[in-house]
Amino acid sequence: MCGIVGYVGDEECATLLVDGLRKLEYRGYDSAGVAVLGKEGLSVVRAKGKLANLEKRLGEQTPRGMTGIGHTRWATHGKPSDENAHPHKYGGVAVVHNGIIENHLELKETLARAGHKFASETDTEIFAHLIADEEKSGKTLPDAVRGALAKVKGTYALAVMSERSPEMLVVAKNASPLVLGLGETCNFVASDVPAILAHTRDVIFLEEGDFAVITKKGVQLTDRAGNKLARAVRRIDWTPTMAEKNGHKHFMHKEIHEQARALTDTIRGRASVEEGDVYLDGCKLDAKTVAGLNKVHVVACGTSWHASLTGKLMIETLARMPVEVDLASEFRYRQPLVDSRTLCVAVSQSGETADTLGSFREAKSRGARGLAICNVVGSAIAREAEDVLYTHAGPEIGVASTKAFTTQLAAFFLLAVRLGRLRGTLDAPTARKHLEALRELPMLVERTLKHEAEIQQAAYKFSASRDLLFLGRGPQFPVALEGALKLKEISYIHAEGYAAGEMKHGPIALIDENMPVMVLAPRESETEPGVNYEKILGNIQEVKARGGRVIAICSEGDTMVPDLAECAIAIPQTNALLQPIISVIPTQLFSYHVADHRGTDVDQPRNLAKSVTVE
Repeated sequence: MCGIVGYVGDEECATLLVDGLRKLEYRGYDSAGVAVLGKEGLSVVRAKGKLANLEKRLGEQTPRGMTGIGHTRWATHGKPSDENAHPHKYGGVAVVHNGIIENHLELKETLARAGHKFASETDTEIFAHLIADEEKSGKTLPDAVRGALAKVKGTYALAVMSERSPEMLVVAKNASPLVLGLGETCNFVASDVPAILAHTRDVIFLEEGDFAVITKKGVQLTDRAGNKLARAVRRIDWTPTMAEKNGHKHFMHKEIHEQARALTDTIRGRASVEEGDVYLDGCKLDAKTVAGLNKVHVVACGTSWHASLTGKLMIETLARMPVEVDLASEFRYRQPLVDSRTLCVAVSQSGETADTLGSFREAKSRGARGLAICNVVGSAIAREAEDVLYTHAGPEIGVASTKAFTTQLAAFFLLAVRLGRLRGTLDAPTARKHLEALRELPMLVERTLKHEAEIQQAAYKFSASRDLLFLGRGPQFPVALEGALKLKEISYIHAEGYAAGEMKHGPIALIDENMPVMVLAPRESETEPGVNYEKILGNIQEVKARGGRVIAICSEGDTMVPDLAECAIAIPQTNALLQPIISVIPTQLFSYHVADHRGTDVDQPRNLAKSVTVE
């Protein structure tokens, strides 16, 4: 949460900084600001609210200079306001910061006693005061930043510039993401790759404790003590247009429609139908290693947690290994039973989620082997893992995750097949059938997306609802949870997802003519409807008997469910374990069109940020 961008080079940078912030606005949109250093000194322009407010102010008077930093904020300390917006300036020093200074009250009191006056309620402003004091004592800007960091406890991604050191940025990382972008006569820093993709694809992902001095001539990497470091330069395959809307009204809508492509990229080169096996680049799991494991423990948050619940079913079914799935925010504050025979799987779209990263480290400290499922190459969780399974979804800008969920499910399925083959619980002919179904998924996703018009009609029909219930059984239960999360995230309608078998244990009391119920009711195979299907028909009858209005997601060719539902959306049939990848898409489109019809901010829902990098 919060976005940083910085530039040193030969161009006037105010507009460039704003363009970068526009690519990062999904990380926070309570306020935004830029600081530019030029011949007239240091100029700071800030504005509460969306980036458009900052652009308006810059249009009135654009600061000139070729060194600058910018920030878009998701508030932690201090309410959204012009005064609390970053960058913060003191004594010729400007600072942008993501993270939390845990001892900020103590530091602020000490500085106040020394005569410092503060202009904001934020913890970040303390950095500007500390660094300015260190500079006044005769230190260079890099040493001044080191001196300030030595006094601070907490997390940070920090970018600093000073009038005493023109044409230089100093950056440091501890627990919040930062990436350096390398150009020929310019260099960049940003919280995420999309901010700088228009200018360079050569990047360095900073690691914990990294410290960098950036000039237009190059980048010097050290640790905080000043010892030189070497980090790999990575070439990013994403194109700038992959982070643009491409004619879609919202990024979320674009990303829903990118899912067939994203699934293709996640599967490509990994699944051999002919051999009935899976080859996972980045994973060093072999038969001997897997034989030494007795369980899998998955840690994740939000949408990734829902994907992990389905991943549990996949691994337990195909590999016959016991799997536990924990909310990362709960796992890290108890005494988890993991050891050297545990495979800990951390799932995070960004690879930077604070709770997931903390839980992963906790599990690894207890001897667990670490495997990461994430989308961002070189992210913190990926660097901490022995094995990495990248989803290759491409940049996801909309705050409400869509293609992250479906590609994580595909990654889990690949992992489950691989574990099954290594453990001998899945023979080659059976694996071939599963992998054939996996290979067909992108085509089935495209077919499902063609139902958007009827999903839109259903969404408009129920868009005035105050509440909505989602029901699912077996593999469809996590889809019910995810559908409810999407709806409340972007439309602000209260929604809950339930295992349908639990309906009579409480939720049924809520059902009346004002409570729409979306029921996930696909058949379990083309030849056998399955016990979950038969049970869900009973749940639909129970809802109707109490006046509830049913929106059903059912299999193509099904005649029973449509006869019971007020609205029925037919989707293609596939392998029961892969069906959630298909059945979640109507819930995504339904939520999107409800929110769009209600006029909410789909891509930037209130109070939310894309990547939760602080607790």
